[in-house]
Amino acid sequence: MNTRPPAVAGQFYSRSAATLKTQMDKWLKVCQHATPIRAIIVPHAGYMFSGSVAAEAYRYLLPEAERIRRVILIGPSHRYYFQGCAIPAADYFETPLGQVKIDTQLVEKLKEIEDIEVSDQVHALEHCLEVQLPFLQSCLHDFTLLPLLTSNVSPTKVAKLIDTLWQGDDCLLVVSSDLSHFHSYAEAQRIDSQTCKMIDNYEPTLAPEQACGSTGINTLLLLAKQRGYTLTRKTLINSGDTDAGDKERVVGYVSYLVSEPQ
Repeated sequence: MNTRPPAVAGQFYSRSAATLKTQMDKWLKVCQHATPIRAIIVPHAGYMFSGSVAAEAYRYLLPEAERIRRVILIGPSHRYYFQGCAIPAADYFETPLGQVKIDTQLVEKLKEIEDIEVSDQVHALEHCLEVQLPFLQSCLHDFTLLPLLTSNVSPTKVAKLIDTLWQGDDCLLVVSSDLSHFHSYAEAQRIDSQTCKMIDNYEPTLAPEQACGSTGINTLLLLAKQRGYTLTRKTLINSGDTDAGDKERVVGYVSYLVSEPQ
């Protein structure tokens, strides 16, 4: 059994299972949504900066825990540049809260596709997917995971790949992305506000400077518009709004729900 151990526990979030559970219990108060949630957009910074923003989307999954059995998790590769997307060969991803089972059958199918690379190395130290796992473990019950890191690939190609996978009521798409990086507080507010207007209008042309996970967001916007899904913005802040950050060089964070139309 090949398991990817946690790489950023103790850095981005607590390595203590008890502390992590207490934090999740505090953040994840049950919220209802009128229609089923099909996807969320959530940030991936350290929990002291963006954990509460991510929780504003994740809490809506709690009433749908029995329904969601498969999760597709997409984020940008921060350490490696490569062609296409990377999936792991691992059987499990691990956090202090336990193991998450990888959809190995789907991985076997995908590795035959052009622009799909199977690489445990690319996934080994990547934080953008790992920080989502304790939330998923706390919100859902029995689910499998397809972790997908993007690099040099167009949103159109990823959308074509995801469209066939993101089907059925039991499948949730999670897009991991922060917004602008290292601007002044006021400048970040201006940039991130414009970025969110583009998201609100289903404009799949975000640049990496606007959102590090722009490929995943643009992919989601293409498919959400095609399917008539509704976007609901939950929280927009930057690190300067938190106790842990200053206002000189900030990073933006946003959370969205993507749901079936009423």
